[in-house]
This record gives sequence, C-alpha cells and structure tokens, in this order.
Amino acid sequence: MLNARQATADSFFPQQRRWCNTGPIGIIDIGSNSIRLVVYDQLTRTPRILFNEKVAAQLGRNIPINGNIDDEAIARALDGLKRFWELSKAMKLSSLRTVATAAIRDAENGNVVLEAIKAIGLKVEVLSGEEEGQGSGYGVISAMPDANGIVGDLGGGSLELIRIENGKVGERVSFPFGVLRIADIRKKNRNALDRAVAEAFKKASWLKEAKNLPFYMVGGAWRSLTRLDLYATRYPIPVLHNYIMGRDRPTKLLRIIQRHNPKKLRNKAGISSSRIGQLSDAAALLSVVSRQLNSKHLVTSVYGLREGLLYLGLDKETQKLDPLIWSANQRGEASGRFYQQGETLYNWMTPLFIDELPAYHRLRHAACLLADTAWQINPDFRAEQILSIILHGRWVGLDARGRALIGEALATSYDGTMDKKVVNNLLTEEDRIRAFRWGKAIRLGMRLSAGVTSTLKESRIIRRDNQVILQFYGNHRLNGETVGRRLKALAHSFNATEAVEFF
Repeated sequence: MLNARQATADSFFPQQRRWCNTGPIGIIDIGSNSIRLVVYDQLTRTPRILFNEKVAAQLGRNIPINGNIDDEAIARALDGLKRFWELSKAMKLSSLRTVATAAIRDAENGNVVLEAIKAIGLKVEVLSGEEEGQGSGYGVISAMPDANGIVGDLGGGSLELIRIENGKVGERVSFPFGVLRIADIRKKNRNALDRAVAEAFKKASWLKEAKNLPFYMVGGAWRSLTRLDLYATRYPIPVLHNYIMGRDRPTKLLRIIQRHNPKKLRNKAGISSSRIGQLSDAAALLSVVSRQLNSKHLVTSVYGLREGLLYLGLDKETQKLDPLIWSANQRGEASGRFYQQGETLYNWMTPLFIDELPAYHRLRHAACLLADTAWQINPDFRAEQILSIILHGRWVGLDARGRALIGEALATSYDGTMDKKVVNNLLTEEDRIRAFRWGKAIRLGMRLSAGVTSTLKESRIIRRDNQVILQFYGNHRLNGETVGRRLKALAHSFNATEAVEFF
C-alpha cells in the first residue's frame, strides 16, 4: 500500500512518459557527470526555457574502477533531486519526465540508487544506449532540420554515435568512452585511445559508410571545448549553437590546454569549474573520433537528449515547422505592435527580392518577423537592442552568418550600424549589400504602414527597368514626405531611381 507521500506524488504527475500539452513541463536528466532540471513553458516547436539548474554529482566517476556509484556521489545526487522535486511542485508543472543514462544503466548498484530516487517521489526511466542515441539525434534534428551527418553525444559514462539524415535518425551505437573514462585509457600509453576507438568502431560496420560527413557535437564537455575555441579565435559572435570548427581544431585545442594554467582558461573562456578538468580528455577523444570518421567539420549543438525527447512528443505537422521562423514569429507577435505585421511586411517587400535563393528568403522572412520587436525601446537604443536580440538570442536553425545577415538588415532598418568586427569576419560584400537592401525595405515598409497591416495591403513595391516603384492602389493619401525620403534611400541601395504610381 502506498504511503501518503507516494500517493500525492503519483496524483501530482499522472503521466511520466507522455507530455501534457498545456502548462509548463520539466525534464530531469540524470547523467553520469551531472544531473539537470530544465523547465520549459510548454510543449511547442521551440519551447522557451523557464528554469535550468544542474548538480555536478559525477555518478559515473568510480564505475570504471569498482563498478559502483560511490556513496558521496549518491548523496549529492539525492540532495539535488530532492530540491528539483520540490521546485517542480512549487512551479506546478503539468508534467515532469525523469530519465537516467549510462551511470545508472551500467552501475552494479544502479537499482539501489533507483530505489532511493523513487522514495523521493520521482519515477525514473532508464534509457538504453540506443534510446539515448535516438533522443540525442532528434534533439539535433529539432534544431537543425537539414542536418546530415553523425551526432556524437558525449556524456560522463558513454559516447553515442547516431546517423541522421533527411530529418530521421538512422543507425546508432553506444560506446563506453564517457569523458570520465578517457583518462584511464590515456594513461596506458600515448596511442591507447586511438587503438581503443579504432577497435570499438569496427563493431559498428555502418561507420565505414559514414565518412567525410559533418560531426554534430552534443554534451557539456564538448560545449566547453567550443567555449575555449571561441575564446582562442576571438570569434565575433560568441554563441555556442551551430558554431563550426575545422576537424584539425581539437588537436590544436589540446595543445592550448596543455600549455595554459587551468584557472586562467576557466576565467578567460568562461568554462565551469566542473568542466575545466575534463577539457584535455574531451579534446583528445574528439580529435581521435573526428580523425577516425574523417569528419568534414565539427558542429556544436546545444540541443541534445532533452530537446529530442520533447521533439518526439510533437505531432508530425508541428515537427515540420521551421524552428527559426516559428520562434521569430512568436517573438514578433509578443513584442510587436500589431497582429501579423511581420508576415505582411515580408510579403509586401518580396517582389523586390523575387530572384533570391530560398535560403535568403528564409532569413529575410525572420528579419521581417522580428522588425518591430525593439519599437518600445528608447529610440536612441533601438538598433542596439535589436542587434542584441538577434546576435545573442537563443535562436536555432540559424548559424553565425545568418545572425549577421539578419542583424545587419535590422540595424539598418533602425538607422544603426553593426560592429565592424562582426561584419568583416562573417559577411561578404554581396552579403552586406543584400542585408542593407533588406533593411532599407523594412525601414520604408514600417514607416509607410505605421505598423498596421491594412495600410501595407493598400500598396506594393516593385522593380521595373532601373526604377524602384511604390504603387498605391488603395488610399493614395498614405504617401508623404518621410515615405518619399525612405523610398529614395531604398532605390539608391539598388543604384536605381524612385517613382510613385497611383491606380
């Protein structure tokens, strides 16, 4: 018979394996290195994070030595999980899902730990290596729908490799190469890690066919390596997600780690204390794996297992939505002045850019959806605010060049400028011209319409011969002096003259 506390726990979360569609939802991820609670606003295409906290329990630390999770790690884990459980109740989550990976899966005393967690009130799903790989693969797909390559999810106790292509997860395999286990392998001799990885890879024949593909890095240890590379290269947009490294970078980072004081690296690169001691092993493993796979390049993904579990809970139509456009639309509708303004602005200006490739249409679409989000800010800081939103926001489905293109366009739309370091490092001259034209068109459209969708629908903008023409076929009185100036500036960006026509 259940005691009162267990009965309350069961009634509070009636569903553990299925997500509720309303209200905030949470995931507790019990990994070999850390335990994390993440709370999201709701189950959507790109859910917004409301809370994120981790405990560096290091459950997998002693498993390679004696096969057990040690008492100290268990105590840290249970303390953290008790707090997470209490927070989940205080937040009134509509559902909470608790998953465990390699440490609980592999430890001889894993069932003992599970019983202790159950006594807190949490129901734990112990994922197999294959299930973990599937979740991580779909996590990357949810953030990068066009991803085609191999996902490598590095945890404390295991490394999952997953083939992803055409929005689907294919073959997957789990190896005992967690970051907490690499040091013992490397201690044997200089080439021990290379030999261990090469031997293990022979057991997964599909890896032979997956050469020269992008390698998508998932996991805290590899994210910390990305932070180090951002610092070492002085990259102009220090955002982890979708950051691309050459396959030779892990070897170079390993040399940097060996030459520098860990405290200095931690402070300068913003790497957490719990990760700084793992950098060398993470870099060594990444160097070996990318060499064995002959990876085309290395791509950092901040989306992994947790986001994959959320993505798998969506219906097929929602999964197909573009995460960038969906997120930009949500942000625009929440912060803009009038309903569907960004969508109308995008459609209105499209005749000027009809010959652009679909990839550029997509970025221009996002720029239009976000164009009004800084309107409530002090006019002197609108350009600065809009740049901060796009350059440093939690956008997925967007790389650094895409951020810079949208940023340059939106800065121009508010009569501002973007940092020359960003422009010079990430945009070609053709990119700059394109973004400048987008910005001038947005600036005209926003002034012409006053942010109201109906006014834009009474006009259209086209190019004919060497003219940019603003045509009015509704309310002719919408034309004015300021509109004329902005039309002239837009035409000038095309090296054309301006004209106004009435019907």
